[in-house]
Amino acid sequence: MARKLFGTDGVRGRANTHPMTADLILKLGAAAGRYFRRDGLNGHRVVIGKDTRLSGYMLENALTAGLTTSGMNVLLLGPVPTPAVGFLTRSMRADLGIMISASHNPHHDNGIKFFGPDGFKLSDDAEAEIEELVAGSLKPVQAQNIGRARRIDDARGRYVEYAKTTFPHRGGLKGLKVVVDCANGAAYRAAPEVLWELGAEVIPVGVSPDGFNINEGCGSTDTTTAAEAVCLHGADIGLCLDGDADRLIVLDETGTPADGDQLMALFARRWAEQGKLNGHTLVATVMSNLGLERYLESQAIALHRTAVGDRYVVEEMRARGFNLGGEQSGHIVMTDYATTGDGLIAGLQILAEMVRTDKPASALLKSFEPVPQLLKNVRYGAGKEPLTTAPVKSAIAEAEGRLNGSGRLLIRTSGTEPLVRVMAECEDPDLLVEVVDSVVAAVETAA
Repeated sequence: MARKLFGTDGVRGRANTHPMTADLILKLGAAAGRYFRRDGLNGHRVVIGKDTRLSGYMLENALTAGLTTSGMNVLLLGPVPTPAVGFLTRSMRADLGIMISASHNPHHDNGIKFFGPDGFKLSDDAEAEIEELVAGSLKPVQAQNIGRARRIDDARGRYVEYAKTTFPHRGGLKGLKVVVDCANGAAYRAAPEVLWELGAEVIPVGVSPDGFNINEGCGSTDTTTAAEAVCLHGADIGLCLDGDADRLIVLDETGTPADGDQLMALFARRWAEQGKLNGHTLVATVMSNLGLERYLESQAIALHRTAVGDRYVVEEMRARGFNLGGEQSGHIVMTDYATTGDGLIAGLQILAEMVRTDKPASALLKSFEPVPQLLKNVRYGAGKEPLTTAPVKSAIAEAEGRLNGSGRLLIRTSGTEPLVRVMAECEDPDLLVEVVDSVVAAVETAA
């Protein structure tokens, strides 16, 4: 069955328009409940977390209605990071975890992410089965089997306490001044609490959510405000999270950003030195920079590439027993600590390395010189499939010929938005621009 609802990271769209409408999300909740309650027994439970978007209230209520009508008991966590949902799904022995968030997208978007009882995101096959149930006829349970719903008041506190246990140094963060930008999102209370309780002097940014300002001029997608705060306060480091806190961009003491590739390079080298890097291998996506690949090769560390999406990184890690992976965008997956990307825990490991080495962030956050990389997005209209057209295929073939093995060209459609992403890497910056622009022009004509 071809999937229509689920993309690369759950179900996502503009709030109050298909598929993110109350009636469809109610059906999605009922279908998920039916899928996880196939044995027909009572007592199954689901935890639901959310970020700070206004539409989260509507979707939380719709999901709760759908799940309880299928007989599932619902535990409402309130605003918590996505990785907290993965953690609490396991910790609370739930059959299902759900996060209501559109991650780094603007406030008018929202999404639904599903986690299985092991705390990991559901497989494509499981999502396809749930989608098939949505399309069918869902029979509600009898009145006496309707599920219950309750608020879990200490959900954030449970995650805060766990996150602190991942910091390895007894002395904590005393003496370090840390800017943390929470993107007015799900970690707006948890992240500053963890850092403060570990002893850091905390300068919080993006901690005043109003339902509309999530990811707006802040967070991992816009580090300008955090960089200004780092410089103004003389901070040692800046940690920039996205709206659901599963990704991280780090700023050194000068406000210069380091992306996920640089963070993975640091962790991979350090873990390899400590004998902690399973299989002496890092898992990353096709978007990670060629410079990272060359650096890892110099360190005798293997790189396994996957399709774009942290879930595919995790699937590869689990299938092969690896424990470190991530994405250039800032998802850092450490399965020793978490079941999905966790921006806060990744930030704690960077801070731990600063404490261990007594080095400034700038000395740790640039392991390699990136190969020039250019990414442009082209939005396309409903019903269009620009990558299937002959002119676009011809433009791509011509661009690959011009690179002639001296770089990489990657063309793909987004799994969460109607976008074609055109990315290339090349040592020659002029050729890089020409190659990308030629493909973008062809896609725009077809879009």
